[in-house]
Amino acid sequence: MTLQQLKYILTIVRCGSISEAAKQLFISQPSLSSAVKEIEQEIGVDIFLRTSKGIVLSNEGAEFLSYARQVVEQAELLEQRYMNKKPAKKLFAISTQHYAFAVQAFVSLMKDLNTNEYECTFRETRTYEIIEDVRNLRSEIGILYLNDFNRKVIEKILNDSELRFHPLFVAKPHVFISSAHPLAAKPLIEIEDLDEFPCLSFEQGEYNSFYFSEEILSTRLYKKKISVSDRATLFNLLIGLNGYTISSGVLNEDLNGEHIISVRLQTEENMQIGYITNKKANLSRLAADYVRKLKSVISEFGYSILGKEDEHV
Repeated sequence: MTLQQLKYILTIVRCGSISEAAKQLFISQPSLSSAVKEIEQEIGVDIFLRTSKGIVLSNEGAEFLSYARQVVEQAELLEQRYMNKKPAKKLFAISTQHYAFAVQAFVSLMKDLNTNEYECTFRETRTYEIIEDVRNLRSEIGILYLNDFNRKVIEKILNDSELRFHPLFVAKPHVFISSAHPLAAKPLIEIEDLDEFPCLSFEQGEYNSFYFSEEILSTRLYKKKISVSDRATLFNLLIGLNGYTISSGVLNEDLNGEHIISVRLQTEENMQIGYITNKKANLSRLAADYVRKLKSVISEFGYSILGKEDEHV
């Protein structure tokens, strides 16, 4: 087993396919496949499972990846310290529901990154894909919410996928609307107040279950409803159509502009927002730093960070 082989494995996981990894590594696909087979034979474990849709990490492969990442990071530190070698690119990937605080923490992380080169991925995506990304270690962290309605279903999927949910904070649902919206002056909005306005939500694609919805009250019948796939479109429709969406209430004016405001929604529901990790993999230093940034940003908005004792609430 060589350090180069370990780096090959990390690259394949990051790229999601052997063919793409081979391109980035500037080697042929057969050569990379052969290197993978060699290390699998050496350790007696199938790191990857080959399927009709490509490759995914096996359970043993996920555990192996955790150790491989630590070895590569430590080797790079040794090279930097004693061989004056240029630091390797910092690598990190996150998948998240559409939260401004997640973006703000990522911005802060990038600004503080003490390196000239990095390759990071920030995916705002669908709930099911967040779970799949972390399960297959395409992302180290996934950010989503649980509440009384979706908790049993999501927790079962997480448990079956050997993922762990780490609570961050409990958010009281708010409505995001335009600052020029007819209801903008109200300190508290009833859901019935919104019946004549378009309800905007993030579409969930093939897995369009109520349990995967980013918005609470997903089973409610709405007179007008529009599904979108990205944050910019949703915000444009909030302004252009006097629409609304239901979310955590955490907005950042620097990132989202001054034309979108957050108003508390009258409801007994709440959202326990947290991040998920793969039980078989330890977080990289960059991922751990991102979690610290998340907690700092959330605290700045006045929310209490949930401690260890709250993790199974």
